[in-house]
Amino acid sequence: MSAVWHAARAAVRRRRIQTVVIGLVVFASTVAIVVALGLLEAASAPFDRAFAQQRGAHVVASFDRAGVSDAQLAATARRPGVEAAAGPFEQAVITLPDAGAAADKGPADKGSDDKGSADKGSEPPAGPRTVTGPLTVVGRADPGGPVDRVRLLAGRWATRPGEIVLHALGAERDVGTVISVPGGPELTVVGWASSLSRSAQGWVSPDQIAALHPTATQMLYRFTGSSSTTDGRIEKALGSATADLPASPLASQSYLGIKRDVGRAAAAYVPFLLAFGVLGLVVAVLIVANVVSGAVIAGLRHIGVLKTLGFTPNQVVSVYLVMVLVPGAVGCVTGTLLGGVAAQPLLKSVFMGIGTQDLAVGISPWVYGVTLLGMPVLVVLAALVPALRAHRLSAARAISAGSAPRAGRGRRVQRALAGTRLPRPVSLGLGLPFARPGRTALTLAAVVLGVTTVTLATGLSSTMAAYGEAVQRVGYVHTVVYVGKPRFGEPAPKQGDVETEALLRSLPGTVHVTADAWIDVKLAGYTENVSCQFFRGDSDTLGDTVAKGRWLEGPGEVVAPPAFLKKRGLDVGDRVTFMLGGEKASATIVGESMDGMPDLLRSNWETLTAFAPDREANQYEIRLAPGTDVAAYNASVRAADPGLNPVALPETNRDAVIIIGSASALTVLLATVAALGVFNTVLLNTRERRRDLGTLKSLGMTPRQVSVMVVTSMAALGAVGGLLGIPAGIGAYGLIMPAMTDAAGVSLPAFMTDVWRAPVLALLALTGIVIAALGALVPARSAARLTIAKVLHNE
Repeated sequence: MSAVWHAARAAVRRRRIQTVVIGLVVFASTVAIVVALGLLEAASAPFDRAFAQQRGAHVVASFDRAGVSDAQLAATARRPGVEAAAGPFEQAVITLPDAGAAADKGPADKGSDDKGSADKGSEPPAGPRTVTGPLTVVGRADPGGPVDRVRLLAGRWATRPGEIVLHALGAERDVGTVISVPGGPELTVVGWASSLSRSAQGWVSPDQIAALHPTATQMLYRFTGSSSTTDGRIEKALGSATADLPASPLASQSYLGIKRDVGRAAAAYVPFLLAFGVLGLVVAVLIVANVVSGAVIAGLRHIGVLKTLGFTPNQVVSVYLVMVLVPGAVGCVTGTLLGGVAAQPLLKSVFMGIGTQDLAVGISPWVYGVTLLGMPVLVVLAALVPALRAHRLSAARAISAGSAPRAGRGRRVQRALAGTRLPRPVSLGLGLPFARPGRTALTLAAVVLGVTTVTLATGLSSTMAAYGEAVQRVGYVHTVVYVGKPRFGEPAPKQGDVETEALLRSLPGTVHVTADAWIDVKLAGYTENVSCQFFRGDSDTLGDTVAKGRWLEGPGEVVAPPAFLKKRGLDVGDRVTFMLGGEKASATIVGESMDGMPDLLRSNWETLTAFAPDREANQYEIRLAPGTDVAAYNASVRAADPGLNPVALPETNRDAVIIIGSASALTVLLATVAALGVFNTVLLNTRERRRDLGTLKSLGMTPRQVSVMVVTSMAALGAVGGLLGIPAGIGAYGLIMPAMTDAAGVSLPAFMTDVWRAPVLALLALTGIVIAALGALVPARSAARLTIAKVLHNE
C-alpha cells in the first residue's frame, strides 16, 4: 500500500489543475446536493415534521375553573389513550390597548366584526406590529414540557411578575415594550415566541397570572396511535380523557384545523421545492460522474507507465481511486459545510413566507450524513468503471490509448464538416464532441438540465412577478386609511362615514377613494362565519384581478375566491344568501377572484344596505395622482383627522419575492455546476489532444483560432442543450405552476401564465450556449497559449 499511496500522492501533486477541478466540482456539487436534499426534506410534510419536533398538542382544551379542580385535570393525563399531557395552566383573557398607530389592521384583529384588507396580500411597513384586541394569556413556568414546546424566537421567557412573552405573528422582535392591561398591571414584553399548537397568544409566569383574573384552566393533550388522525377520533379521544370530570371542556381546539390552515399555504411551495431539489440532485450526480470518470480516462497513459514499472492491475486501480478520492473528500467536506450554511437562509425565507415561524426548519443530520457518505461513494463508483477497463489493458495498449482518442472516432464527422464552407476552426470545433461520445453525452445532459432549470425559473419568476403586482395592486391603490377603534384605545374619527370619505376626496393628491366595510356574516346552509368586504365608491379602480367571470357591476352581486367556491361546491352563476342579526339578502356569484382566501366574499354597498343599512366603512383605499408623495399624503390624513390611520400599501408581495429570489439563487447554483462540468470536459479534451493542437499550430493556426475551435465545440453542445432544455423547462412549468396554484387555492388568469413569448424563448435558446461558452472559456484560452515546443517536450 505504501507504493500505491506514494504514486497517488505524486499524481495529486503533479496534476494540480485536474486535482483542483475535481475538488471544485465535487465541492459545488456537494453544495447543490445538500441544498437539494434540504429542499426535498423540507417539502415533505413540513407541518407534521415541525409538529413532531415541538411535541405539539393534538387538543388544546379549556375548562371552567369553578367546575373542575386542578387535581382532577392532572388526573386526566393518566387516562387510557393519553400519550402525554401538559397543565393545568391558569388562563385569562386580557385586552391590550393600542400604544400608538396601528401597523396592521387586517383580519388578524380579534374581537371585532370589522376586518381589514390584509387578505389581498398587503403587508404593513417594516416595524413592530401593534398588539390589540382580546388575547388569551396562560400562566406557564417554562416553554418546554411533554406537550407544546414553545419556540422562543427573541428575548427570554417570562419568569417573574411584570413580564410577558407574546406570540409572534410576523416580524415582531421589540423586547422591552411596556403594555398596560386595563384594570390590571403593566407588563413588559421580555420575549417573542411561537407555538405551532396556537395554545396561547401570550405567556406569563404562574405568579403573575392571578393578577390577570384567570377564568379558565388549560390542558394540552397528545393522544396515542391513530386516535389523532381524524376529527372524529380526536373528539372521541378527548371525550375518553375527560369522561370522569364533573364538567365538559368550555372549548377545545384540534390541531387538524391548524394543520389544514398552515398546510394550504405550505403546500403551494412543495411542487417548487421538489422540482429544484430533484434537478439539483441529478445535475450534481451527472457532473461528478463526468468529471471523475473523465479524469481516469485521461490518465490511461499514466496507467500504462505504472504497469511498466511493475504495478499490478489492482494497484493501478487503487492509485486512481486514491487520486480522485483525495480532492473529492476535501470538496465533499467543505461543500457539505457550506451547503448547510447556504441552505439555512433559503429554507428560512421559504417557510417564513408560509406565515408561521415554526416551519422555519433547518437541515436534518441525516442530510449531512447521506452527503458525507454518499458523495465519496459516487466518486469511487465514477472512477471505478473506467479504472476497471484500464485494469484489463496491457501497458503498451494503455500508453497508446492514452495519447489521444482512438483513431476513427469522429473522423467521419470531421471530414464531412471539412467539406463545408464553414471557417476551419469552426468546422474542427463542431467535430470535437464526436471524439468522446460518452463524455459528450454526460456534458450535454448537464447542459440540458441547466437550461431546464433556467427555463423553469424564468416561467415561475414571470408568473410570480405578475401575481405580486396584481395582489399588491401596484399603481391602483397606494395607501389604505383605517378607522380608529375606540374600544382598543384608538381615537375615533371626528365625523361620520360619508363625511370622512368626502374629507379624503378633498385632500390634494387624491384621485379615487373606495370605502370598505369588513363584516362577518353567515351564509344560509352553512354553519361557519365568512368575511365579506363591501365596497362603496370607486371599486372598479381597485385593480382587483378576476380570473373567471367579471367584477362587480350592480347590487346583488358577489365575487368569490376559488378556495371559497371549492370548499362549498359553488361556481360562478350560483346564488348565496347573507344572514346577519336576523336579516337576509341574496346575491349572485358573478366572478372568481384570484386570491386563495377560503372564507371571503366581496360585494357592493347596495348588497350590504339590503340587510345592514346602518353599517359604516372601517377602511378607505386610496389611489393617488402620479408623483404624489405617499408619506406626505398620509401625514396630511393624520393631521386632518387623528382618528384615521393611513398605511402605505407596499409594492412587493412577500410570496412572489420569496419564490423569485429562491428560484434565482437555485438557478445560479445549478447553472454554475453545469458550467463546471463543461469546464472539465474542455480541460480533458484539450489535454488529450495536445498533439493535435501542436500540429495545428505548426500548420499556422493562430491562438485566436484555437480558442474559437475549442469554444465552438462546447457552444454546439450548448445550442443542442438549449433546444432540448427549453421544452423540458416548459413542461416542468406546466406541471409545477398548476400544482402550486391548486395547493394554494389560487386561480391565475391566462395573462399571468402566458409567459412563453418569442423574445423570451429566443433568449432562453441562448442559455445553453452561454453556459457552455462560459465553462469553455478558461481552458480554451489555456489551449490557445500552448506552444509547439511544450507539446513536443511533453511528447
